[in-house]
Amino acid sequence: MNPFELYLRKQGLAENTVRSYLYGTNYFLKNYELKLEDLLEYKGYLLEHFKPKTVNLRIQGINKYLEFIHKDKLKLNFIKIQQKSFLEDVISHADYLFLKRKLRNDGNLKWTFVVWYLGATGARVSELIKIKVEHVEIGYFDIYSKGGKVRRLYIPKRLRTETLKWLENEKRQTGYLFLNRFDEPITTRGIAQQLKNYAEKYGLNPKVVYPHSFRHLFAKNFLSKYNDIALLADLMGHESIETTRIYLRKSANEQQDIVDKVVTW
Repeated sequence: MNPFELYLRKQGLAENTVRSYLYGTNYFLKNYELKLEDLLEYKGYLLEHFKPKTVNLRIQGINKYLEFIHKDKLKLNFIKIQQKSFLEDVISHADYLFLKRKLRNDGNLKWTFVVWYLGATGARVSELIKIKVEHVEIGYFDIYSKGGKVRRLYIPKRLRTETLKWLENEKRQTGYLFLNRFDEPITTRGIAQQLKNYAEKYGLNPKVVYPHSFRHLFAKNFLSKYNDIALLADLMGHESIETTRIYLRKSANEQQDIVDKVVTW
């Protein structure tokens, strides 16, 4: 193990991060000299060939190396990553309703409710799999974060009523709400894969049918009906209201539709 790798590993960085830093630094040392002009040229090369996030990762790697050899004055500045002005790959409300209807018509109630809960609660998929029958009965699920904060995930009245009817037919009064065929709690991976399968089965774009897409849908729908971004930030469990602001924006498809209608000159 070379001294620089040892230096990185002592900092407790993730394996992928260490590899990325080593790869970028080795590339630089093979092709450039350790002087400011060459560092700036390397930055220019990165900007031409990679996405902003990768550019900053490579810069972070070379900066770590400069720290290691005590040449901090040569450190490069990161590039600003502009947040996109639109939401990408978000399921439309029409497709969400279509998917729910198809699943219900096929008698697939479990997956009807999986989709409904994702779209109507704003739950992360990791939270969805922890919802229990008992939570449905009281109408909410309290989620405790690492900092000791509590976020309450509300289950809307109509969804609660329909779920309780389904559970009565299933003769279930306790335990996790969503189970797999072995009567064990469903996994996040299982949900993601199954949603892709249903997207293909019903002719929907698989790119927009994934668990987090429904969380985006919940946020957009909530704001369009009740324009309170501070409340939405609380419901979503966002630390900063700035994170929630993206839901004020239009999706790329919505922007295209508006431009198509408006720009006729």
